[in-house]
Amino acid sequence: MISTKEIVVPTASVTALGKRDPLGDQRMTVSLGPQHPSTHGVLRVEVELDGEVVVAARPDIGYLHTGMEKTMENQKWQQVVTITCRMDYLNSMGNDLGYVLAVEKLLGVEATPRTQVLRVLLTELNRICSHLVWWGTHVMDIGAMSPFFYAFDQREKILDLFECVSGARFHQSYFRIGGLQADLPDTFMPLLKEFVAQFPDFLKMANKLVSGNKIFQTRTKGIGIIGAEDAINWGLSGPSLRASGVNWDIRKSEPYTGYETYDFDVPLAQDGDIWARYVVRMREMEESLKIVQQAIDRLPAGPIQSDHPKLKLPDRDLMKQHIDVMIHHFLLASEGFTVPIGEVYFPIESARGELGYYLISDGKEKPWRVRVKTPSFMNLQVLPKMAEGQLLADLIGIIGSIDIVLGDIDR
Repeated sequence: MISTKEIVVPTASVTALGKRDPLGDQRMTVSLGPQHPSTHGVLRVEVELDGEVVVAARPDIGYLHTGMEKTMENQKWQQVVTITCRMDYLNSMGNDLGYVLAVEKLLGVEATPRTQVLRVLLTELNRICSHLVWWGTHVMDIGAMSPFFYAFDQREKILDLFECVSGARFHQSYFRIGGLQADLPDTFMPLLKEFVAQFPDFLKMANKLVSGNKIFQTRTKGIGIIGAEDAINWGLSGPSLRASGVNWDIRKSEPYTGYETYDFDVPLAQDGDIWARYVVRMREMEESLKIVQQAIDRLPAGPIQSDHPKLKLPDRDLMKQHIDVMIHHFLLASEGFTVPIGEVYFPIESARGELGYYLISDGKEKPWRVRVKTPSFMNLQVLPKMAEGQLLADLIGIIGSIDIVLGDIDR
């Protein structure tokens, strides 16, 4: 038996109403994660609670660190595209695009018109694919199971397209410095048009199923608020920033790959809460579909690889006839190519926000320094401010609303 002498009674405190609280200060610190489905990766959040109210939330990262940046520095320039897609594995096409554009800027190379259109088309498909994963998992975190299956059904159709064009469903590595892995197979365009034709009906169903649901709205409106000034000061980007009313999208502010020639809107919201971030991403899928349709309509014929001698393998018939051409082919395939001495920072708009590559070349076959600014790392910083004063159950929704990928954070 436990004697009364072993029972510790908290010191009574005085409440705001002037009454004595017999329980005193009962704050408790718990760990959410690192292995927890609602953290969307290997994330630990140290949560300080007063009852069910979050007093403080401190993200603890590093469980997934793989040293990708240093690994890239030990690979030839072209080989790095097999690593970039593995950081934010839900935005693999976008990761590869940012890297190849940075290297092309160092080389002074511009991709062909057909390559540029195909890059935009596939990157926007990847944006939709990423948002589908966010929608299905975010809504499931809050308590709805069925949307998850609808979302992944649509995602599978996009992965079928990626497999058709590159041979891989997840880590495609389809973009190359100066061009693409290969041209489109004949079966790609019919599959793409079939997806584009049915996707608007899915969006209507998704909005009817979830967006119009009063329970979902109650769980998301007025929760996890971050204002425009705080969002800028904390370095937010992407949908999490635009949901706070800040109109900044790199596709518009610093266009790349011909985005300035496409007609699309930048979805905005003003409230900066979970609901606002939800609405922005749902509308972004509509805008990405508009861009995909425009890319289909304007896709030109022509080559998919730059004629730059460092990037294009010689013609195989010439290689068999001339020894110097064969030597050039051998050296390019085995040793890779060099990049002029210099440094560059190239940002793009990924599915989660600003993804920027900082590269330094010392004139050799491998990058001397690779540094990546990832949106998930920046967006996670604001979690403590969003969570303070909210319920523990709302913390789950807040994490889902900033749409983080831990591979994008730890690297």
